[in-house]
Amino acid sequence: MKKNIYLVTILLGGMLGQGAFAADCVQGEATRIWIAPQAIKPGVPVKIMAVSTAGPITEMLLTDPQGTTTALVATLGLDGIPWWSAAAVEPLAGNGHYRVEARTNSDSSACRELYLGAAGREKPVWDQAHEAFFAAWIEHLFDGPIDQDLSFPSLEPVLRDPERNFLHNSLGMQEDKNLPATPDCADFPYFLRSYFAWKNGLPFSYRFCNRGSATKPPTCDAAVVNTDFVRQPAPATVFRAVSARLMDAVQSGNGRTGLASQETDFYPVPLRREVLWPGTIFADPYGHVLVLAKWVDQGSDGPGILFAVDAQPDNSIARKRFWEGTFLFAQVAGAGPGFKAFRPLGGNNRLLANGELPNYSQEQAELTPEEFYAQMYGLMNPDGLDAKQAYEAALTALVEQLETRVKSVDNGETYFRKNGATIAMPQGAAIFETVGPWEDYSTPSRDMRLIIAMNVLADFPQKVRNYPELFQLTAEEAPQAGKEIEQLHARLTAERTIRYTRSNGEGWELSVAEVLARKPAFEMGYNPNDCVETRWGAAPGSEEYASCRRHAPAAQTKQMQAVRDWFREARRPPR
Repeated sequence: MKKNIYLVTILLGGMLGQGAFAADCVQGEATRIWIAPQAIKPGVPVKIMAVSTAGPITEMLLTDPQGTTTALVATLGLDGIPWWSAAAVEPLAGNGHYRVEARTNSDSSACRELYLGAAGREKPVWDQAHEAFFAAWIEHLFDGPIDQDLSFPSLEPVLRDPERNFLHNSLGMQEDKNLPATPDCADFPYFLRSYFAWKNGLPFSYRFCNRGSATKPPTCDAAVVNTDFVRQPAPATVFRAVSARLMDAVQSGNGRTGLASQETDFYPVPLRREVLWPGTIFADPYGHVLVLAKWVDQGSDGPGILFAVDAQPDNSIARKRFWEGTFLFAQVAGAGPGFKAFRPLGGNNRLLANGELPNYSQEQAELTPEEFYAQMYGLMNPDGLDAKQAYEAALTALVEQLETRVKSVDNGETYFRKNGATIAMPQGAAIFETVGPWEDYSTPSRDMRLIIAMNVLADFPQKVRNYPELFQLTAEEAPQAGKEIEQLHARLTAERTIRYTRSNGEGWELSVAEVLARKPAFEMGYNPNDCVETRWGAAPGSEEYASCRRHAPAAQTKQMQAVRDWFREARRPPR
């Protein structure tokens, strides 16, 4: 992402279909252009944004008050949906009017005038244009090169970065300065949605839900509809108060509600790329939530990618790739898992019922995990998967999970250096869902997902043999292809490495092959009271283990042994 004090981001969009564009400078039927800050002031950089599902923007034009038109050098987001473009523009000078125009293949698709004092606050309704704006804002917020390890200690540095956050200081109150933003997994999509609502004067809603049971998905109370941001721009103090109430109310059950329920904050959508916009959530059956961030088209040099972003109990934020090891999908009686969108508020702040939603679908309820993943890979790779490329993408995703775990374990070590006290361990299944230091620094849920990811990678050669059609292979070609993937697996897992910091402050490198061989150790490696060497599976008596100085209490170790089968079988216990 290029640094420029005069960055202007132009995200073009609107509703499906390309509408006619009038001769004078107006919004097009398929285009909505937004500005930030909402009131343009002398010497203050202007940012402009819209949202397009109509097609990529191929040219950006700026016309100054003297009538001179310049083609802007723009960064184009061509993978859609939505498509977007970013360009640099000088701050407005004097009282003249400027025009920004977007073109698609020489056809004008949007135009908006810019002038000092121009107001950018739109009608406070969650219409199609606002939903598309929300999707474009999410994509821009977490954008970056596909090979970048995109992670942050919390959401704070993301929102405080004016180059990432189009809405940074959009109210003109310096409202993002020192704004606290530390949502955990379940809070994360709600924090993003409420922040966007705050900046754009929109209402938003949420519910108090239970956690369900082994045989019944969570259910929710009536919606709480908040309109504190609607009447006039609200200062940061108002957002902080509203956010505190919201974060206290929501939890993992909110995302796991039944797919047929109408009393929910989220509703299930069909598995179609034109529907799975950035900002859509993925709720797995065990309580984790990810927010979709970007599609990357399949190319000749690599497979398609679907990126999502999630938050951890220690408030860290990281970008993840779609694959079986990260997006856990299973049909269980106690949850309605899968891709879901926020239930929008219609006129008079009325939440729309399932039958009123154009993209409501229970399709995911009918899919086995194998069918679900096959359908998603088909969306990501419409030209079919190359088996070697697909394996390498899965290995990269596993390495990303391991690198995220390095940071999580390091956060636990930082806690002990500051506090030193033993962290109490909850009983039974509560190790997965609790509050306090155990939630922040233990990793049972993450380690179970990691074990599942290890299994997926190890089973990849057999997947090629079992499902040759996914990889454009015949049944006769599949056995040889599987053998070649086994050889590739042996070579690449020996080459790819991670590095963690031992208790004595020294780094220690592990190959992925070594990590995979230590999989049984991760069945007991989630307790932050154990030294970092134990948590990474170092063998007692080895050079690596020699710096270990801290051990979990014997009672906790006994308790971990009692529930070890959960991890060995990668089977989270029912609530």
